[in-house]
Amino acid sequence: MLMKFTKMHGLGNDFVVIDAVTQNVRITASMVRRLADRKTGIGCDQVLVIEPPSATDIDFDYRIFNCDGAEVEQCGNGARCLARFVHDRQLTGKKSIRVQTSNRVMTLDLINKNQVAVDMGIPELDPPAIPFQTDQSALTYDIEINGQTESIFAVSMGNPHAVLTVADIDSAPVAELGAALESHERFPNRVNVGFMQVVDRSNLKLRVFERGVGETEACGSGACAAAVAAIQQNLADSPVTVHLTRGSLKIDWKGSGHALIMNGPAKSVFHGRIRI
Repeated sequence: MLMKFTKMHGLGNDFVVIDAVTQNVRITASMVRRLADRKTGIGCDQVLVIEPPSATDIDFDYRIFNCDGAEVEQCGNGARCLARFVHDRQLTGKKSIRVQTSNRVMTLDLINKNQVAVDMGIPELDPPAIPFQTDQSALTYDIEINGQTESIFAVSMGNPHAVLTVADIDSAPVAELGAALESHERFPNRVNVGFMQVVDRSNLKLRVFERGVGETEACGSGACAAAVAAIQQNLADSPVTVHLTRGSLKIDWKGSGHALIMNGPAKSVFHGRIRI
């Protein structure tokens, strides 16, 4: 069987997007790993699957698979690409759509051909809901890594994030420390690890070690987590611009109890068919 796909990216965070609305496709972990392989497959950080809605008040179901085959809860850059995809492939004529992930409903607004705004929902700071193991809730947490203590900010944007504030992201030990934190026992579902440099109260720089992927050139939910970390610690004001390797995202968050809005680009690279 030949399956149609689209290769897309959001600031270099790249995806294989699969239409499971008009195609009869069953996604497996082994298929994801084959599609994501950069030498023998198409190559991507994540595989995104758009499915018919599971409820009457949403437009599509949205599933996300990391390149290791694991299904995960959230991908902000992927959500922007998804909004562009369903419009470009004429799966909907709406400029604003509601999609269901594994654990929340998101609203995606196509602003223009190059910009998409995503309502990421309310950031979750309660440790059991992240999930993060601790005796009590705090602004930041000390965590033992490789024989030393690191201070982290923990938040869920629909997926778990640990954010570290660093003096210079260029010299931050992203690969070593990111890998150690990703699988730390205090994060039972593993965690995405952000290394955040505060430039000023309106600008942050960020590198992210993604769970199940490694360092990526951009991470939308990671940018949202960094913005929440900076605003909660009174290091930045909303809206804040988060600068990643290949571009920037604008994050607007009014504080606890409010939904967070992420605005940024989404681009198609090419369309194709692959035998499955």
